[in-house]
Formats: sequence, structure tokens, C-alpha cells
Amino acid sequence: KLHETRLKQLVSHRELIVPQLGATGISAHMVKDLSGFKVTFGPVRAEDINAFLNNKKRATDEMRRVRFTMKDRALLIPTDLMQGQKFLIPVLLLFYLLSGLDKTGLVWTKIVQSGVHTLLPVLGAYISGAILTPLLLPFLPGRAFSLKGFNMAIPVFFVIYFISMPFQALPVPEKISWFLMMSSLSSFIAMNFTGGSTYTSLTGVKIEMRYAVPLQIAGFALGFIAWIIMRFI
Repeated sequence: KLHETRLKQLVSHRELIVPQLGATGISAHMVKDLSGFKVTFGPVRAEDINAFLNNKKRATDEMRRVRFTMKDRALLIPTDLMQGQKFLIPVLLLFYLLSGLDKTGLVWTKIVQSGVHTLLPVLGAYISGAILTPLLLPFLPGRAFSLKGFNMAIPVFFVIYFISMPFQALPVPEKISWFLMMSSLSSFIAMNFTGGSTYTSLTGVKIEMRYAVPLQIAGFALGFIAWIIMRFI
């Protein structure tokens, strides 16, 4: 990019100040060899650049400190929501239609009666994994994001149970199938947040995915199959 933008022709100095957290993806000596620009790692936040320059390009401990407050986590949520909506809408439509399934096939009157109520657990799982888990991240038990998403799904499941009379009226096996699907979805969606956090390393993410994804797939598949079977009973 330095060559493409012809930065050498635009500035007289030969120094780049990059964010501290960019260190993992930047090889300073390679940048120097290839472009002639010296790399200086600045503060974590752009708002501290002026103070960094005024301090003779020396970062204080406060400038080096990485924070990941609830506000920081909340700012990342819209990105996940935008990425997830292309999957959420087809899933909602699928469950809406399948809610009318019985021995005679798809019954439109059943879809109208129970379709909206069927969407509530799906939306609950999405909100649990994409919104509540990031917001409450430090307070949820477990180190793995997949486990945090699973744990967040438990209170969300009971909230849906208490606010939805149709959900309370479901047979116990169907409630269990919904819990399996909700917790698996919430766990998977929450795990996607690892790339935007300061909590994990690339190695940690790979290890977590190796164990969590098969369990998430198995849990959702078991719950979905059980839910479909209940349509015919």
C-alpha cells in the first residue's frame, strides 16, 4: 500500500506510527527493508496520538493499557448483527414454515397460529449470542466464548418460558429440543465474537473451535430432529 499510495512523494519524513495492537500483523524490519519507512508503535487508541507525539513519541503506561469496556464491546455488536442478518432471516423463515408441519403436511392455519411463537426462541438465541453475551462478557462463567454463549442461553430460555404462554404449553420433550437448539445457536454466535475481542489469541480460538463446533452441531442437530419428530406426534 505504501507503494500504491506513493507515500514517499507525499511526505518528507520516513516514519510510520501504527497502533500498538497492530504489532501482531506488522513486521517492522520488513517494512523498513521494502519501503524505507521506520515503524513506530504508538498508543492503543488514536485519541492518544497527540499526547504521544508531545511526549517525544514515548507512550505512557496509560497509553499502553488495553481496555475492553462494555461500551467498547457494544460498539462491536452492530457489526455482528449486520453479518448475521443474512443467516437469521432464512432461519426464521424456515422455522416459521415448519411450525405448521404435521402428519398431513404443511398446514397453513397451524403456521398462522403458532409460527410467530416459534420465532421467539430463535430470536432469543440470536440476541443471547450476538448481544447479551458480548455485553456481559466478563460476568459470564467460563473462559471459552462458546461456553459463555451457552451459559447466557440458560436465563434467556427461562425468560422466554415465563413470558410466552404457548411456550409453556409445549410438551416437555419439545421444550428440551428448543433448549438444545437455543444453547447451541447462542454458543456458536457468541464464539464469532472472539475475533473482535482482546480476550483470546489465534491459537486459543483454533483450539476452542476444534472442540466446540462439533458439540454445537451435534446439539443443534439433536434438538432440531427431536423438534421435527414432535410435529408428527
